[in-house]
Amino acid sequence: MPLNPTASSPASVSKRRTPKTDTGRAGMRPIWVVVLASFWIATICNVALWRALARLPDLSSGQVITISVALALVIGLATAGLFSVLAWRWTLKPIIMLFCVSAAFGAYFMLAYGIVIDKSMMINTLQTDVRETRDLLNWRLLVTVLVLAVLPCVLLWRQHIRLQSATRQVLSNVAALVATSVLLVLVVMLFFQSIASVMRNYPHVRYLINPLNSFYALGSVASKPFQRDESVVLPLGQDARLGANYAAQTKPPLLLLVLGETGRSGNFAINGYSRPTTPELARENIASQRNAWSCGTSTAASVPCMFSNFGRQAYDSRPANYEGLLDVLQHSGLAVLWLDNQSGCKGVCDRVPNVDTSQLKVPGLCDGGECFDEVMLQGLDQRIAALSAERRAKGVVVVMHQMGSHGPAYYKRSPPTFKKFLPECTDNALQSCAQEGLINAYDNSIVYTDHILGSAIQWLKGRESDNAPAMLYLSDHGESLGENNLYLHGMPYSIAPDVQKHVPWITWLSPEFEQRSKITTRCLKEQLDAPVSHDNYFHSVLGLMNVQTRVYKPELDLYARCARPAGA
Repeated sequence: MPLNPTASSPASVSKRRTPKTDTGRAGMRPIWVVVLASFWIATICNVALWRALARLPDLSSGQVITISVALALVIGLATAGLFSVLAWRWTLKPIIMLFCVSAAFGAYFMLAYGIVIDKSMMINTLQTDVRETRDLLNWRLLVTVLVLAVLPCVLLWRQHIRLQSATRQVLSNVAALVATSVLLVLVVMLFFQSIASVMRNYPHVRYLINPLNSFYALGSVASKPFQRDESVVLPLGQDARLGANYAAQTKPPLLLLVLGETGRSGNFAINGYSRPTTPELARENIASQRNAWSCGTSTAASVPCMFSNFGRQAYDSRPANYEGLLDVLQHSGLAVLWLDNQSGCKGVCDRVPNVDTSQLKVPGLCDGGECFDEVMLQGLDQRIAALSAERRAKGVVVVMHQMGSHGPAYYKRSPPTFKKFLPECTDNALQSCAQEGLINAYDNSIVYTDHILGSAIQWLKGRESDNAPAMLYLSDHGESLGENNLYLHGMPYSIAPDVQKHVPWITWLSPEFEQRSKITTRCLKEQLDAPVSHDNYFHSVLGLMNVQTRVYKPELDLYARCARPAGA
């Protein structure tokens, strides 16, 4: 029988049916992966947002439900729109996994400490060192990451996603983006009044939208080089010179600037606190400002700001980076030394001699991978002696950057002999601690800070035969200890509670320093309630040391109010 030329052979049939891609293989379409992932992130991963909404005053349960549904739709549609743009073979799964991991960590820290995530918090996170990271690790964090990130990531990784041709994938992505954008606009229009009212009255809510808050904050940080050249530091105060009281001095000034960490003004007994947290300072002739306020709510924000001449309002919008207080002091001819027992000076000590004491191995002071603050007083005479003799003859300024009361492991910040208040909270998941134990642990860190300051004053008194010594203590920011379910610090300044911004400012002047500066402690004590802030720090230190420069503003010098005219 002759072969039919139109008949198909098995080989030709097989050849025609073999697909060029695996689009026919069973699997989930990318659009459904996008929808499910967006739903997971917008609902489960935003439990901190839902908790915050439920706690808002003046909202009925019906309003809370309505706003929660509206925000869940907004978050879900916005996330789905982002995913749809990236719904390609090699990018979809990694991007979703990145979102899940970010959302898991964000959810834990917002739930555990009541924080919000903005640019300042992101900078703080990026500058966190190994010691600080270690203090934050616990089993609750592990469980949260396992449930919110690892579990969905494993399921996603095992799920086969149906592939499409490039053309169909482009059309599908564009269609999904258009659909989510249209729906997002409709939802916002429908619920605009409710959402806008909440965002306007409770601005912290916007920083709880997880994980979009983290990516927005990271983008804000990444955009800084476009706002100004971060690699260039412009000179400041190069005209600085020493005032008249240096001309015939027999005892050069020795100023110790103690930069505190996480000090709450309200927990210092010398400021009216009911517990005896500052017994050593109480025995000294000091002036403690009761109305002092920080430049920021984190070390990364406050330290560069307080050592600059800009002040809080102008610092973030400065057109360029400039040298700071320590540079101006050095330009004047003084010897400057920075001692750091923390996570670095945030750039303010980069151009002056500096020493990292946090990694020393001093028995009894450096155990468990970190050092107690007393280590900065060890060998301090030798460190000063190593500075330029010509500069030392004019005067010395030493900065001691404390570990202070850095949380959440407050119990690690004080040696056993200074644990006056017991029992202590020894858990870094602060919400699991009894309030009494949390306050005890924090207050013990203040007791130890009091000892550091008391010891520093005694060290300064021992140098009165050769120097005119003085000390200025000022903390970088305060701390939340569970008030309104907030812990730690770093809230946006405009909405941060006062306890994160109200800081101690303590001055001790020796008789020799009072004589040369014409500033008296008695006068300072008459102005303890005068408003003062980090904005005054730059100019007050220059005033104390009688450094004259065009960048000095006497109206911002706290001590100028008490300086007696020569001969008075």
